[in-house]
Amino acid sequence: MIKEEGFMFKNFKKNRVGQLTIFVIIAIILLAAVGGYFIFRSNFNPTTLSSEMQPVYDNFLLCLEEETKTGINLLESQGGYIYVSELEFEPGSQFSPFSSMLNFLGNPIPYWYYVSGNNIPKEQIPSMENMEEDLEIFLEERIDKCRFDSFYENGFSVIQDVENIESRIEIDDNVVNVKINMGFEISRGEETALVRNHEVIVGSDLGKLYSDALEIYEYEQEDLFLENYAVDILRLYAPVDGVEIDCSPLVWNAEEVFDDLEEAIEANTVALRTPGGNYELNTEYSKYFIVDVPVDSEVRFLNSQNWPNSFSVSPSQGPVLMAEPVGNQQGLGILGFCYVPYHFVYDMKYPVLVQVYGYSDMGMEIFQFPLAVVIEGNVPREALDASAVGGNAEIEDFCIYNNSVVSVNVYDTNLNSVEADIYYECSGTSCYIGKTDSVSGLTTGFPDCVNGRLVAEAPSYENGGEIFSSVEGGSVEIILEREYELDVNLNLGEGNLNSATISFDKNGSGSKVIFYPDQKIVNLSEGQYEIKVMAYRDSSLRLQGQTYEQCVEVSRSGIGSLIGLTKEECYDVEIPATNIENALAGGGSQNYYILESELQSGKINIVGENLPMPVSLEQLQKNYEIFEGQSLEVSFG
Repeated sequence: MIKEEGFMFKNFKKNRVGQLTIFVIIAIILLAAVGGYFIFRSNFNPTTLSSEMQPVYDNFLLCLEEETKTGINLLESQGGYIYVSELEFEPGSQFSPFSSMLNFLGNPIPYWYYVSGNNIPKEQIPSMENMEEDLEIFLEERIDKCRFDSFYENGFSVIQDVENIESRIEIDDNVVNVKINMGFEISRGEETALVRNHEVIVGSDLGKLYSDALEIYEYEQEDLFLENYAVDILRLYAPVDGVEIDCSPLVWNAEEVFDDLEEAIEANTVALRTPGGNYELNTEYSKYFIVDVPVDSEVRFLNSQNWPNSFSVSPSQGPVLMAEPVGNQQGLGILGFCYVPYHFVYDMKYPVLVQVYGYSDMGMEIFQFPLAVVIEGNVPREALDASAVGGNAEIEDFCIYNNSVVSVNVYDTNLNSVEADIYYECSGTSCYIGKTDSVSGLTTGFPDCVNGRLVAEAPSYENGGEIFSSVEGGSVEIILEREYELDVNLNLGEGNLNSATISFDKNGSGSKVIFYPDQKIVNLSEGQYEIKVMAYRDSSLRLQGQTYEQCVEVSRSGIGSLIGLTKEECYDVEIPATNIENALAGGGSQNYYILESELQSGKINIVGENLPMPVSLEQLQKNYEIFEGQSLEVSFG
């Protein structure tokens, strides 16, 4: 029995070991099964789903495609940007009307090229990588907006692992490839399906349109074709330079000239085309408007008079452009004719919106971006190196280095505080500093400059300024003189007044000119003025045509030219017959100190004398001699 029990004991131990082995094997199998489940779960991406699950997933892919199209539309409509609000916004100024974005139908579009409020040229062109990154972020933020309400009502459950999502966008010429890695679990009853990798392909010409837009931009920066068209418009629609046979001044209203330019710019800009467009080139006129840039897409160029722009001209006298005649002054009677030479210098700045468009599976797609057209001194601005794609490239901005602290206070002539905009001008650059308040003025940083000009501007006041070196900081006080609006009443006695120029030349502050009677309002401040009136009436004076000989000294040819010998050459100058339609027939001048109390009346009365109606050039010249000695009577109220 003892042996048997011993046997039985040994057998029990053997069975225990076998049971342990079985448990270990089972545990390993269970661990492997659980691990395999999670590994399988994490990599589960079935190529097919059940007929019940497939519609839910199709709805998700459709949503993903629609969100992608929404992102594409934002990129195209906003110059290659989705998150425009994250770009640094830079306002314009009186010196440059452009902010860093163009408001087009309520939609802000970042300029690809503009001139900042401090007159600094800047670029902000997105790269293809920038656009892909924006679209990736956009989809990751929007993917949980997909709706599955109708499926929820039928017992489905959808779980999106939006906390662990990765996206990859590739923009090609004609398609946008979207790849998303995110857990997407569908369940209903006992059935569950998990899809992690998702892909949609959207038929879009975004890549092609962007490439063509970039081609147009680079062509503009290299050749400045928009500026060259602008110079043509300027010379066709505004007085720039020339000579006219006349004995009275030529006068233009600058505001009317600018209005004409705005209309012409809008009409001529929209007429521009590229060779890839579908239209007839059957006239030289239409060929003139072809921009020779090699793109296949259709292109539109747009401008609106309602967009920010800036026009300035010199020399001018207030809103009046005036050219004085030559030949009617004392001592010039030998000429036997009058002529009016003129030369005006313009600066123009205005935006153009470039739209590159085509048709794809999405329908009509329009990629658009704005840029600034700049004319300075009647000529195009300098071209830029158009290689700065992908970010904001700019010339170093003098205005951002505000190293010196300056305090500015602005007062009126009664030493009352005035709220004014403060600018600091140095070496052709104007920096907007800030606005003074009526309590503490303005204390802030200024860029370093020796002998810069500090300028204060406030509504209803004449601009004021001081020469100021900011390198050591300090404080400045500026006195502004209040301006008053005056109605002008001119009386030159009997006779039919055709027109008159009335100038108010203030000692040290420039002059203001109105063209009476079209303009009867002038803004003046207290001070010493020379007031001058030149009145013109209809004339029947006719100057006969004549020919006279003009001789000049020219260099001799051959050996004589080497030793500086000259000879006289003469040629005939023919002066055509001229009708003098307007002749000086009244006016005079008066030095007058205008008090603020007189300005407060709101009305200035000017009384002068008539001159004889000229019947010959000699009489016309005599009128100018008489005019120099005539005075005016000035009163107010």
